[in-house]
Amino acid sequence: MVERLCETGHTVSAYDPNESARATLENIPNATAYKSYQEVIDSLPAGQKTIWIMVPSSVTGQVINDIGELLNKSDLIIDGGNTNYQQTLEHAKSTHEKEIEFMDVGVSGGPAGARSGACMMIGGKEDYFKKLEPLFVDLCVLDGYAYMGKSGSGHFVKMIHNGIEYGMMQSIAEGFNLLKQSDFNLDLTVVADVYGHGSVISSSLIDWLHKGFQTYGEDLKEVSGQVSHSGEGEWTVKYAKEINQPVPIIAKSLQFRKDSTGNPSYIGKVVSTLRNMFGGHTVIINSDE
Repeated sequence: MVERLCETGHTVSAYDPNESARATLENIPNATAYKSYQEVIDSLPAGQKTIWIMVPSSVTGQVINDIGELLNKSDLIIDGGNTNYQQTLEHAKSTHEKEIEFMDVGVSGGPAGARSGACMMIGGKEDYFKKLEPLFVDLCVLDGYAYMGKSGSGHFVKMIHNGIEYGMMQSIAEGFNLLKQSDFNLDLTVVADVYGHGSVISSSLIDWLHKGFQTYGEDLKEVSGQVSHSGEGEWTVKYAKEINQPVPIIAKSLQFRKDSTGNPSYIGKVVSTLRNMFGGHTVIINSDE
C-alpha cells in the first residue's frame, strides 16, 4: 500500500515494529520509515494529521489507544485492518471521547490488491469520506471503493463479505473434488482456465485456483488439507445467530475448516490453495498429510 501511494504522488511517513519492514520502506521513494509512533506524528505537516493503521485485529484496540494518546483534537485515525465491527463501534466511541476523528475501512484483495489496487468499504463521517476520496481512488481499483455509512459499517460490510467468501470457496473446492474423483481423467488446470473465461462462475477465486494449479500441480501435494480460518467467517455466523437469520452455507463452510484439523482432504487442499493465492496464507503441508 505504501508503494502504491508513493507511486501515485503521496508522501508517506510509516512505522513498523519489524526492522526489516522499516528497511524495505526506506527503499521506496517518497516513503520514510520511523522507529516510533511519535516520530511519525511529528513528521506530518501541521494541521489535521491522518494516521492509517493496518494491524491484526487482536492488537487494534491497543494501537488505537496508544496513538490516540499522542494526537491532537480533530486528528484522524483510519483503521484499515478488518476489525470486528462491534469492536470498531467501541473504537469510534473511545476516539470520540478524546475528540479524535475515526474511520473504519474494510479492505479486500490481499497483498496483490494492496499493490495493484484494492477494494475498500468505508465507514465513518461522510464529510471525511469525501475529503479523503482522492486517497481511496489512488489505493483502489477503478470503482473499487464506496462509502457504506456510519462508523462500523465499513468493517461490518467486510465481515459479511468474508462470510460469503467462505461459502464460495467451499463450493469451488467441493466441485473440483468431484471433477478430480470422476472417471474422465480431467486436467483440472484446463478446467479452471475455461471456467475463468466467460462462464457464470468466472471470478477472482477461479482465477486464483487456476494459478494455484499452475503453482502446485492439480494434486496439490505440497498444500495442507487442514484449513485455517480467520475471525470474520466466525463473526458472520455469530451475528446471524444473534439476529436469528439463516446462514447454513457459511456456517457449514466454517465448520468444515474447524473439522479439517486432523482430517486433511482434497477439498481442504483446494480451500488452502485459494487462501494462499489471494491472501498469502501459509500452506505448509504437515508430515502426517
